[in-house]
Amino acid sequence: MSEEKCKRVYITTPIYYVNDVPHIGHAYTTIIADTLARYSRLAGMDVFFLTGTDEHGQKIEQAAKARGKSPKEYADEISNRFKSLWDEFEISYDRFIRTTDEEHIRGVQKAFEVMYENGDIYKDLYRGHYCVSCETFFTGQQLVDDEFCPECGRSTSIVEEESYFFRLSKYQERLLEWYESRPDRILPKSKRNEVINFVKSGLDDLSITRTSFDWGIKLPEKIGDPKHVMYVWLDALMNYVTALGYGTDERLMHYWPAKVHLIGKDILRFHAIYWPAFLMSLGLELPHHVAAHGWWTRNGEKMSKSKGNVVDPKEIADAYGLENFRYFMLREVPFGQDGDFSQRALIDRINSDLGNDLGNLLNRIIGMSGKYFDFRILGTDVVRHHGAELKEAEAIFSSVEPYLYEIQTNRYLEELWKTLRIANKAIDTGMPWVKMKEGKEDEAMATIALVANILAKVAVLLHPFMPKTTQTIAEALGFTIDHASYLRLVKEGALLEDFTIRKVPPLFPRIEEPLVETPAEKAAREAAGSPQKPGQEKGLAEEGESGANLITIDQFFQVSLRVGSVVEAEEVPKSKKLLKLQVDLGEERPRQIVAGIKEWYSPADLVGTQVCVVANLKPAKLMGMVSEGMILAAKDEEGLSLIRPERPKKAGTPIG
Repeated sequence: MSEEKCKRVYITTPIYYVNDVPHIGHAYTTIIADTLARYSRLAGMDVFFLTGTDEHGQKIEQAAKARGKSPKEYADEISNRFKSLWDEFEISYDRFIRTTDEEHIRGVQKAFEVMYENGDIYKDLYRGHYCVSCETFFTGQQLVDDEFCPECGRSTSIVEEESYFFRLSKYQERLLEWYESRPDRILPKSKRNEVINFVKSGLDDLSITRTSFDWGIKLPEKIGDPKHVMYVWLDALMNYVTALGYGTDERLMHYWPAKVHLIGKDILRFHAIYWPAFLMSLGLELPHHVAAHGWWTRNGEKMSKSKGNVVDPKEIADAYGLENFRYFMLREVPFGQDGDFSQRALIDRINSDLGNDLGNLLNRIIGMSGKYFDFRILGTDVVRHHGAELKEAEAIFSSVEPYLYEIQTNRYLEELWKTLRIANKAIDTGMPWVKMKEGKEDEAMATIALVANILAKVAVLLHPFMPKTTQTIAEALGFTIDHASYLRLVKEGALLEDFTIRKVPPLFPRIEEPLVETPAEKAAREAAGSPQKPGQEKGLAEEGESGANLITIDQFFQVSLRVGSVVEAEEVPKSKKLLKLQVDLGEERPRQIVAGIKEWYSPADLVGTQVCVVANLKPAKLMGMVSEGMILAAKDEEGLSLIRPERPKKAGTPIG
């Protein structure tokens, strides 16, 4: 392995403040960091990935008191929510740090001692405007209307107390030199000028201790001033080195400096000004990049609890699939810009990018290889018949990595998707079905093999974004995604060895309507006394209700009933009732339908038979699986029977 591939990569999220539960912004930062970490490991690098929670400060002390809890009890509760969600999201962090960890506390105290001994910390009297919400001091010139915090808009209070100060002003010129040394120190680059202008306007020394509350890290004993606790930002920022053992057991300090600190734009000043100055005082190297992303709105509106429009990342991931959610977050918005979340935009990405472009491409070569070559795919003639397409795709594969390390995940994915268009075009122009009729089997095979190889390379490069989905694609194509396949298929440009392709169910079942109800929909449902939520509708093949309301003929014709052919069927693990079917309705791909008929039919009873399907029903989720229709059945005391056409009909034939 080359020296470059052995290099260490340290990636961090901000440590999340425990004043609130995880929201979509937290998920966004963490998913980006996880993707970078997974890619770096795939490329053979030695990765350390850090996340965690920030738990000290006056705001936490007040929030805990309001709930009748100690600050530590309150911090334990919220910190656990973050850790549990990241574990459920399979975030591949190497350490989850908490600022209440004993080794963190000792490391911060050690840093305070070093900066004090260097002459960078002194004691004086502080009088200024303090925002409890932001845990930040502001000058009078920075306030809005002489009172309100310029960051959050809340009222500030005049604080006058004894404080220790950090000589931030001392590092003004060195900070400017650091920004100038590389134009990508701060990402996106548009944020760089914002920081430079702030520093050039003049830096005041920074108050770094408080005496008006107690929930924080005490000063080192040798300082001899027990009434002081450290400023929450000095405490919090130090996590990036205390997690590696700074001031305690420093065996992991070889991972420093960080490759990238991923943060939200609201904390850019702390990370791009205060943090580098602290590191300069400590004599430590500075991070390579500080990358600040934008905020998320919902349907064009700023999220807030009062509006009831805060996006719960777990709810969305549960409804639409975690990996679909990951793809959407990383593809939808250019890094650094504000993004808007809507279920319709998410559905469009799933149906278009993932379903039509990626999933359908795999389905096409599975179908053609099965029909013409007994599922065998041979790469012998790919270069001879499709050298130009292969060269075009390889040029893209070899050029995408820099986008990822510049945190341009949307550009990375845009470029990768160009290769899928090359593959789809090769099928449409090569027309393997025509070549087979003309007796040109080698040309038909070459087109299918070209697409298989493009899909394999896409799967490797998409793996850090969608690890489980891409492993399924790789298994269908007869290989495993790991560092060896990354080197062979991506870096060396090799082709797949001859293999037998495996059939897999459709990766991205089509979604027609939103699966998560809005606050307004929930209120209307509850007002109407309905207990059902989206995705909870029962299938017609399950137990139905007796009685019916009269409807008009027009209402009846709004229901689309069609004949479907069952092409695959399997039992649903841990379910006594459910079977998962793939039903051909004469469309581009089979529909996945989950039906409660296991007590009366086995998978073998159904494959190759026909059923009647409600085809325009809103997709529902049963045991975490999307069901794209309902099968008609009748049930009485003698059991359940499927409704079937008297004689075989073409798949998709309307009923009515």
